[in-house]
Amino acid sequence: MADPKGFLTTPRETPRRRPVDIRLKDWREVYEEFSHQHLQQQAGRCMDCGIPFCHQGCPLGNLIPEWNDLVWREDWHAALERLHATNNFPEFTGTLCPAPCEAACVLGINSDAVSIKQVEIEIIDRAWEEGWVPPQPPTSSTGRTVAVVGSGPAGLAAAQQLTRAGHRVVVYERADRIGGLLRYGIPEFKMEKFRLNRRLEQMRAEGTEFRTGVNVGVDLTVEQLRDEHDAVVLAGGSTVSRDLPVPGRELDGVHQAMEYLPQANRVREGDLESAPIDAAGKHVVIIGGGDTGADCLGTAHRQGAASVTQLEIMPTPPSSRPDNQPWPTYPMLYRVSSAHEEGGQRLFSVNTQEFLGDERGRVRALRLVEVRRENGGFVPVEGTERELPCQLALLAMGFVGPERTGMVEELGVELDARGNVARDSSFMTSVDGVFSAGDMGRGQSLIVWAISEGRSAAAGVDRYLMGRDTLPAPIAPTDRPLS
Repeated sequence: MADPKGFLTTPRETPRRRPVDIRLKDWREVYEEFSHQHLQQQAGRCMDCGIPFCHQGCPLGNLIPEWNDLVWREDWHAALERLHATNNFPEFTGTLCPAPCEAACVLGINSDAVSIKQVEIEIIDRAWEEGWVPPQPPTSSTGRTVAVVGSGPAGLAAAQQLTRAGHRVVVYERADRIGGLLRYGIPEFKMEKFRLNRRLEQMRAEGTEFRTGVNVGVDLTVEQLRDEHDAVVLAGGSTVSRDLPVPGRELDGVHQAMEYLPQANRVREGDLESAPIDAAGKHVVIIGGGDTGADCLGTAHRQGAASVTQLEIMPTPPSSRPDNQPWPTYPMLYRVSSAHEEGGQRLFSVNTQEFLGDERGRVRALRLVEVRRENGGFVPVEGTERELPCQLALLAMGFVGPERTGMVEELGVELDARGNVARDSSFMTSVDGVFSAGDMGRGQSLIVWAISEGRSAAAGVDRYLMGRDTLPAPIAPTDRPLS
């Protein structure tokens, strides 16, 4: 274990966020540096709990107590090895994961949980600074080829695992750059793109091939894809956004979040001088209270919005763990992200009734009503209707599944009851040699689940092609079996 008395003598500490007035002037990550000494003290809070429930909380099964102990003992190189043993991209999860491991921390039963996520990101950041993350090309080739369709975290994890196992791997991405939502969905202030770019350089050096601008099912037929490869991994994600069918939806200025966020990222990449959908000087309303909504919130602030209001149909969450969500589950709490700190208003228990337009067909306002829960649904509260000024409305209500037309339809893979790609315990779909990983099969979920499923699907592919257990055993998907 780490410091035997650390959890008694050291309070939980995390990095401070840069002042709001400063960070709104740039797109850099919001946290200030955290000293190695402070981090060692935080790692030392990890107690000898007997059964580390943080393992249960982490979909990757990260060896958290082990690398906490190694950091406390200043054996950073060994800590990195334990970190990479279960996670290909700890810098992605260390910046983007909501840390269900911390919700499951035993210390968190009656105290503040260990700062697990911060220890994770500091280990990998130091490793890159010290040059401890070299490419790991395979020592031999299997002579087999695998196509990975989609270059988000699930696809990248599958590709790296399969390349290192000796297979020739080609990643197909329909966008012009690799990364999926990591590239064009996540704002820079949450994860700067240098973290993604250096991993891609490592993967190229290991032998993974990337082909951008290829929309499988359009630019490349599924027959060509299958003819050229011995196995296929579908990792395209859950990309169909949930819509809001209310009057005025067709007005100019009402957009899906994933129409808005990629443009801001393209400005940062240097592709655009300014975003075609820009919040500057506008009253912005974001419909949806989750992470995507918070990403829109922080982006709108940096673009200079006149005001930002975020709407959520659910009631205000509690500030402490409710009785029906006991430890070690991940509780639904009132959380304040860095974007929420930066301004704007959050309204809960409200529903959008209509978008109102001006004579030019542009949205000018939004009519909403307060709602209450009743019989499993939401009913309007009489007399609470009101209008909000709105020149830009962003729909951030989540995703309903993968795109069915094109590749999925042409492959003929079965779908489950929710419209996701069904797969068995080895992550293979109803079509022999075609596997599915990440949100495409699981439904909209966390980045840590995407990486976990990418690794597990890679193990299934390797076993299918070679009949061996070279890669870590897959974590069987917990969703629906094939019919």
